[in-house]
Amino acid sequence: MRTVDFSPLYRSVVGFDRLADLLDSAASETATGYPPYNIERTGEHDYLIEIAVAGFKPDELNIEVKESVLTVQGRKTANDEQRRFLHRGLAERNFERRFQLAEYVVVTDAKLADGLLQISLKRELPEALKPRRIEISGAKGQTVLEGQKAA
Repeated sequence: MRTVDFSPLYRSVVGFDRLADLLDSAASETATGYPPYNIERTGEHDYLIEIAVAGFKPDELNIEVKESVLTVQGRKTANDEQRRFLHRGLAERNFERRFQLAEYVVVTDAKLADGLLQISLKRELPEALKPRRIEISGAKGQTVLEGQKAA
């Protein structure tokens, strides 16, 4: 696999460090494919991440958000009893999945059911960034409402 050198990008942009870091980490990240996951858009500002974690108990899973990175870790506890497998198709190995979250996306809920870890996300814009209606005042400081003429 070819790697891309982003060092010219670092020299020519100011204030876009996070974007350059994202590109750099995406290019260097090795995709393991384990555990499989889905990302679903459930509403205009709502998202759902489903991760297949069959065999993991809630106390063996850890979900953390730090600096816009959602990290999901699974750590299997040591099983002391000796088991003799004829076929072992279930991968009960430790894992770590990272998801880069956009600005103002927050984790609202996490559930474990039927071997699926469901993490609900919501984009919550601050009031200052939400669209708002600006009133237009008339020539003499009077407010002009829609459909009326200024006096």
